[in-house]
Amino acid sequence: MRLLAEVRRRDARAREVMRSSGALDGLDARDRAFAARIVFGVVACRGALDEAIGASLARGHLEPRVRDALRAASFEILHLSTPTAAAVDQGVRLVREVAPRASGLANAVLRRVAGLRPEVDAAREMVAEGTADAAACARAAGLPLCLAEELAASRGDDALRGIAACQLEPAPVYVAENPFGGHAGDGIDALLEGAGLAHRGAELPGSAIVGDGGELARSGLVEDVALVVADLSAQAVCRIAAPAPGRSLLEVGQGRATKTILIAAATSALGGEARIVSGDVDEAKVALARERLLRAGLPDVACVAIDARDLAAPDASLPGELRGTFDTVFVDAPCSGTGTMRRHPEIAWSLAPASVDPADAASLPALQLAILKAASARVAEGGTLSYSTCSVLRQEDEGVIEAFLASQEGRGFARASVADAPAVAALDAPARSQVLASVSAEGAFVSVPSLGGPDGHFCARLVRVG
Repeated sequence: MRLLAEVRRRDARAREVMRSSGALDGLDARDRAFAARIVFGVVACRGALDEAIGASLARGHLEPRVRDALRAASFEILHLSTPTAAAVDQGVRLVREVAPRASGLANAVLRRVAGLRPEVDAAREMVAEGTADAAACARAAGLPLCLAEELAASRGDDALRGIAACQLEPAPVYVAENPFGGHAGDGIDALLEGAGLAHRGAELPGSAIVGDGGELARSGLVEDVALVVADLSAQAVCRIAAPAPGRSLLEVGQGRATKTILIAAATSALGGEARIVSGDVDEAKVALARERLLRAGLPDVACVAIDARDLAAPDASLPGELRGTFDTVFVDAPCSGTGTMRRHPEIAWSLAPASVDPADAASLPALQLAILKAASARVAEGGTLSYSTCSVLRQEDEGVIEAFLASQEGRGFARASVADAPAVAALDAPARSQVLASVSAEGAFVSVPSLGGPDGHFCARLVRVG
């Protein structure tokens, strides 16, 4: 309840609240996992839970803390295996703690909510059987119907069912080793075993799946940047974007430098180094990235604050590090994040349809296209332009690439298969097969969230040919 109230009051991301709050201190791993599932589930299903609660209310306004308690109990009733009677009783107790006079109301509302459980169970069964339509997927996963329909339109019914199946389940915790810095050469298995962390190997070199994310955080390995937490599909994107040794790379949208480290690692695995310049619009992020790269053993990466839409400006108006052209330009575009909704549950009910409508000048696709056009000016003749998102919506992915290629800026570029990227082509057969399994007919990397598997990411590779 304290965590849900904090998320609501601060309008904060659930993951950030979970990391920074001391509410879970002292709980064992099982109780921490259950608390996290409740918090993530309530946030992910917020709108659907409110609809269920509202349909069970005769009238009246709910005090925010009462709504928090009813949401938590309703999520447990509709989406977890807790016996209905126990979940109702627990929900009534939670309401009584914050508003004693509302306990009778809570009992009545939650019993009506429990009457909806058969519909949710039936929808969940249809998802498992592969027969669910968008409405059933939305009901099973607590998604807005309009978003479920958009996901189906973008990736197909089977992909939507896969998303619905994993939306409310914990996402795997993937990590990759950092081959630079103080832990260089230790190896990922030795690092994890030394910290007493249960893990198993993942499909790409130097990566693993860790059983307990909380224990990983407390181990200090992430803080020391001996390991970086990165979804397996994101790791694949970094291999696609990585330049060959001796070449130059401009990374647009650096964030906290996770992909910067992984790209440098992929180039290092090819036997050398690249000159890397990374930029982000947020000066505070640039400062954090620079500090993190120092801890990671990559002091030579140049980090620059820049609005990516300014990259097409004359050299004289740009920071020195950004002048001229680069062998590879990697655009990690701001996006809806719909491929990572199970990790960032706020997305589902906060994503406005207009924000992903390419016809809207203020939309994400419009911004993505503007960034891609500007960044293309920094690609050398014969160089590579890679474009990536963690969205599974076609209008942010293939739609942006198509619009770019049809534009004046894109006429000198041609599609190239991600399979031919140096750090992908150099993988051994099993690891390369992992990447190729997600390569589309147009040569782009397109992954969709799956139960127990990676998140949804997109990456297209273009080459300047004229």
